[in-house]
Amino acid sequence: MQVAQSYHDHGHKEAADRVSLTYDQRFLRRKVIELASGAKLLVDLPQTTSLNHGGVLITDAATEVRVEAAPEELLEITGDLVRLAWHIGNRHMPCQIEAERLLIQRDHVIEDMLGKLAATTRPITAPFTPEGGAYGHGRTHSHAH
Repeated sequence: MQVAQSYHDHGHKEAADRVSLTYDQRFLRRKVIELASGAKLLVDLPQTTSLNHGGVLITDAATEVRVEAAPEELLEITGDLVRLAWHIGNRHMPCQIEAERLLIQRDHVIEDMLGKLAATTRPITAPFTPEGGAYGHGRTHSHAH
């Protein structure tokens, strides 16, 4: 089994394989993952890392494995996006911000809150690539620091 001990936000050559992971699965340090080819790869990074869509894991054989955001169950939100984004951000929820909509992971409590704020919501399945934390990178977090 190959081992990947480093990660880069972008590739430098054609990827030898790819892996499709959900947002939660893309936050890891050490784990065996299955690649699109069916091969297994041990990810053994020096620290817990947020793998971004389009990033690459570098294997011990110096090959690159492209990371892709897997489709997952999300909630599409439309309405007063600035106001709604503020309320979602105030709850430290990961949020994908687009010109015409917001996307979050499904959560019935937040969906109820959004309905009370006059948002239109609908469940969808799509890749999830939320905004990073402060300065555009990293993950958002709860108040439990």
